[in-house]
Amino acid sequence: MELGKWVRLAWDRAAAIALIAVGAVVLIVGWIGVSGEVYPAKQLPYIISGGIGGVFILGVGALFWLSSDLRDEWTKFDRIEEALVRLADTGLVDRDVLVSGSAAVPAPAPAPVAALEADGPPPASSPAKAVHRSLAGANES
Repeated sequence: MELGKWVRLAWDRAAAIALIAVGAVVLIVGWIGVSGEVYPAKQLPYIISGGIGGVFILGVGALFWLSSDLRDEWTKFDRIEEALVRLADTGLVDRDVLVSGSAAVPAPAPAPVAALEADGPPPASSPAKAVHRSLAGANES
């Protein structure tokens, strides 16, 4: 792919790369300036412009990079949605399920009121508990 075409298509990623490079250069120039001065009063301008400015530019570059990643993810989601719509148009699947986003899952049946009001132990929720309770009752007698 040509560089110009890539820059037009991925302008936010290209801006992120440029900003990160500029931020790194500003940090290096600031470090060189600070290392060349003996007195702290003469080092402050390099720290302020090179250090703080470089970190700020790096942060903006990182935000552009994250923005481009999010845009890529949304593009993938759009492709998945288009594929699902095409699948729904074939008639092979239930369109209502694809449009609503969730299948109609039946709600669990409520527990019988008589079982809840009984003085005995609650009904077994799994076969393992039923076996355990039956063994416990057999050992007590």
